[in-house]
Amino acid sequence: MKARVLSGIQPTGSPHIGNYLGALKNWAKIQYDYDSIYCIVDLHAVTVYQQPAELRAKIEELAGMLLAIGIDPLHSSLVVQSAIPQHAELAWMLTCVTPLGWLERMTQFKAKSQAQETIGDGILQYPVLMAADILLYQAAIVPVGDDQSQHLELARDIAQRFNSLYGETFTMPATHLPTVGARIMGLDDPQKKMSKSETGSGHAVSLLDPPAVIRKKILRATTDSNPAVEFDSPAGHPGPGVRNLLTIFQAFTGWSDDNTQAHFTGMRYGDLKKQVAEAVISALEPIQTRYQEIMADRGFIARVLANGAERITPIAQDTVNKVKKAMGLYSDS
Repeated sequence: MKARVLSGIQPTGSPHIGNYLGALKNWAKIQYDYDSIYCIVDLHAVTVYQQPAELRAKIEELAGMLLAIGIDPLHSSLVVQSAIPQHAELAWMLTCVTPLGWLERMTQFKAKSQAQETIGDGILQYPVLMAADILLYQAAIVPVGDDQSQHLELARDIAQRFNSLYGETFTMPATHLPTVGARIMGLDDPQKKMSKSETGSGHAVSLLDPPAVIRKKILRATTDSNPAVEFDSPAGHPGPGVRNLLTIFQAFTGWSDDNTQAHFTGMRYGDLKKQVAEAVISALEPIQTRYQEIMADRGFIARVLANGAERITPIAQDTVNKVKKAMGLYSDS
């Protein structure tokens, strides 16, 4: 039996090349090696206000994009979190065994609570819902980036605490995550990871950006004071902006470090940016074409999501039944 892998993405903002190279490309790559569940986590999205009609549209658009980048509904279950009520049901039961101090120590909660005068309780409970997403399907592998590793550790802690209190119920998700891809930084600030929440027009390349927009954004990307690419400069070049552009190029082309260094050494930044832009445009063209084909048939997206939910709801319900029985809660099953 294949190990089960689960990962999720919020239907907010526009998916960009950082999402693709850091996670989504690998989702498509590993899906045939695992029992794969990929979740559009809209319950996480509403921890902050979302305009309802826009959120609904974003859910469908993200589903279309995941299919366009290669998620195969014959081999993977693509689902919307809120369509499976067991996510919220299990989250409440896990909340009841999670110490408040564990949640208050979470890095993202501390950062957001310090930055805002008031925040919703959903921000505090966000990691418990993420734990429920993972534990609901007894996932053994959860491919997340470094910024989510603390949440995964919390899911393990919650599972361990529940198992200690009520008996062995949950599979412990793995902490070794070899499936995370390239870490792509912002074009405008290469010290910060590329993010969907950033609003600057030059921060990220969207997966749906047309070629002219891609060229414009990359040509404006931050580099450094050096006029050309140097790999062994005593001044520490290339700087983070140039390294980020080279990372993007390699991630899209598959070039080795040696080939990349030989090709770009001494190249002026303007020429580097032009080659990076063309590599991105070439790689995104088939994805964009497939996306337009998929979005022309909204019924297909609805069927994929319904079939995914139908396939995995029995797994979710079985876990909820076990948790209810372990805790002594009423269940008619």
